[in-house]
Amino acid sequence: MYHQLKTISISQQIEFMTRELMKIESINGTGGEVNLSYAVKQWLQTFPYYKRNPSYVWEQVVPNDSLERKNVYAFLKGASGSNKTVIYHAHLDTVGTDDFGSVKEDALNSDALEAFFKSYPYNQDVQKDAYSGEYLFGRGSVDMQSGIAVHLANLLYFSENPEELPGNILFMINPDEESQHKGVTSSITELNRLKAEEKLDYVVAVNTDFITPMYENDPHRYIYTGSAGKLLPSFYIYGRETHVGDTLSGIDPTLISAEINRRINNNLDLTEEIRGELILPPSCLYQKDTKTDYNVQTAKSSYLYFNYFIYEATAKEVMDKLENITNEACKEVAETASSQYREFARRSNLPERGRNWKIEVTSLENFIIELEDMGFNPREVSKQVIENYSHLEERMLCFKICEELQQLDPDKKPRVIIFYAPPYLPHNFLNEEYPKDQKLLQVIHESIDSMSKKTSEEFAIKKFFPYLADGSFLSLHETDEEIATLVNNFPEMDTLYPIPFHEIRELNVPSINMGVYGKDGHKWTERVYKPYSFKVLPSLIRDTTSRILTAFQ
Repeated sequence: MYHQLKTISISQQIEFMTRELMKIESINGTGGEVNLSYAVKQWLQTFPYYKRNPSYVWEQVVPNDSLERKNVYAFLKGASGSNKTVIYHAHLDTVGTDDFGSVKEDALNSDALEAFFKSYPYNQDVQKDAYSGEYLFGRGSVDMQSGIAVHLANLLYFSENPEELPGNILFMINPDEESQHKGVTSSITELNRLKAEEKLDYVVAVNTDFITPMYENDPHRYIYTGSAGKLLPSFYIYGRETHVGDTLSGIDPTLISAEINRRINNNLDLTEEIRGELILPPSCLYQKDTKTDYNVQTAKSSYLYFNYFIYEATAKEVMDKLENITNEACKEVAETASSQYREFARRSNLPERGRNWKIEVTSLENFIIELEDMGFNPREVSKQVIENYSHLEERMLCFKICEELQQLDPDKKPRVIIFYAPPYLPHNFLNEEYPKDQKLLQVIHESIDSMSKKTSEEFAIKKFFPYLADGSFLSLHETDEEIATLVNNFPEMDTLYPIPFHEIRELNVPSINMGVYGKDGHKWTERVYKPYSFKVLPSLIRDTTSRILTAFQ
């Protein structure tokens, strides 16, 4: 690889490596992730610096991963001898290519796609960009093989100009960002090992995940000084099934699910108030009853879960809010059911039968306590479910655990159990109350102002990267009590979605995002804008790296 790079400019290096990386189909959950990590490791080993220091390039197999995917690392020691270190990180996986339809075979071929979109009149913005010659098309072009290429080019530059590096760089690429984040979560122990053994002081991590316009004709290049977190609040809803001939005597879990969904889905009143930030409401990702075949029984139970971004809020605050909403929803459903049943009895001239319409609402944590007080062992039941239903994906396993716990209730009361399922991402942001974070922000502003004067680019600094990113896992803001609320309401978290909370708190590295710029990430029209991503961005990252390492000596 070095042979191809040594005679061309940095921007040409980045475009060349982006194209080469895109050729290696690294769709999440496939062996392509392994192939790409192997290729990057081989490329690094061709750099003269790593030929002289071969031990400074290594890989780490993700534990308990059926594909044996790998994190790849490269350490670069600056000439100053300082222990101050900046982490360059990026993810190596992409989403799939089925959305490319008839041009799927060219999903990784930028030239073919450019030619196709030049003759594609159905999207004028894409067609204009294809004719401009300023975009590189294809899966992974913007999310985020170009981001890896930017880091590699800067690593090569600093390795050949160590006098410009007043500290160290640790390069890291991780698999599985597009799904369970197993790569970055498994890297925490390795980062802490290096920190202890090499006595490194991690100042900041720089992610190059993609940025994009926020509105039509948006002129800004966004720099994000933190990452949003994510919860997956889930609702196991157990009703009272009945024959359709006696339908009004039952409690329909699909009605409860619908009412909860109506109150939560895209509800802007549930968003956090953070001035100047793009703050997204919760959105429904799954809603389904548990019937598998046709019959004339009403559904017994229903499943529901939401994507729920968290910015400064905690899992405890979200749980408290969702319990209140669910109680209100269940009260309304119960009152309506009771009223409808009474009216049915009146119209049919039938005597009313005594019915209890109450629908209990509980967090998983409180339900487990309730079962333990009855003399049951819910922890053993949960472990048995995992053993017996290991073929189920993680979210369905969580619902199955709740289902089996509900069956322990001798009264089989209608009930909603609220819990958290994978994935979970912490939020990671710069807190201006802390002197170190204030200093980082100041240096970032200085670097951006300097680059803006040189290039006339319009930059805007935001607090939270608007999409999910691996940088979330490099620091932890929640207290132990707040984390306990998450863990206690997350079925068998240590098995289904282990997060090294203690190690993350020990690591405690802020992650800023200086991303490649492009459009339509995760769409078949995905494309990266070359003038900024391949020319301006690498220079900005190098300048910011040098400034930060100098400021924190």
